[in-house]
Amino acid sequence: MNENPTENNVRQPFEADTSATDSVGQAGKPDVQKPTRSRTNYHRHLPHQIPPNTPIFLTWNLKGSLPKNILDMLDRERTRLESSPVLPNETRQDRAVRHSKILFAKRDDYLDTCRDGPMWLAEPIASMEVVASILWGVPERYHLYAWCVLSNHVHVLLKPTIELKKITQGIKGYTAYQINGLQNQRDRVFWQDESYDHWCRDEEEFYRIIAYIEHNPINANLCISPDQWRWSSAYVRARFVWKTGEALLPEWKSEILELMKSS
Repeated sequence: MNENPTENNVRQPFEADTSATDSVGQAGKPDVQKPTRSRTNYHRHLPHQIPPNTPIFLTWNLKGSLPKNILDMLDRERTRLESSPVLPNETRQDRAVRHSKILFAKRDDYLDTCRDGPMWLAEPIASMEVVASILWGVPERYHLYAWCVLSNHVHVLLKPTIELKKITQGIKGYTAYQINGLQNQRDRVFWQDESYDHWCRDEEEFYRIIAYIEHNPINANLCISPDQWRWSSAYVRARFVWKTGEALLPEWKSEILELMKSS
């Protein structure tokens, strides 16, 4: 468990995976500020543009955890932002990213602090299913850098090696089926169908997102130190020799699950 990883088996966040060619681009290291390779787009309700070989910050929440009054508030804020003046030297893409971050912060703040609505992940057996599903995809589907499971939403930072929509569909579909069965709610719609995603623009943002994910339980008043929250990468990081910014080693997965079961 405390074996120190060697330099050769550490996957850095903006390093291409040269061991295989994935479905979002050929192996190679893109410019993380302005990727030169074409982005993969997919659509559900919102368009997503994903550059290859880049870590992605993902968030999804339980169905019904954002009530109508909060959704209306977010719509009003979106309208206000769209009608606000463009900042000096701000590109259209930069403006869209800035607006997205503002809306995400308001949405996540509500999810962190609300005490109403569905809290189906509060049961340890449900949180365990989500963590197990996230770990399962390492390394065949993605390289994993951070995660946190809370009562009504989930944060993950990963670098895909397959199409992103297959990753989110796989985790959300499997966990919905498993947890609904465990909670005797087989016909329940478990997850909100739309996921928030944001690709890291540079390494500074990459590390800032890791800190945000791992401190989220503190923001939600669930613990006083990140490593106290069992359903997070901070909990694992404090018990393994796992440096911030390195991808999780796949040989740790079974031991992590046993650790969480016994805690």
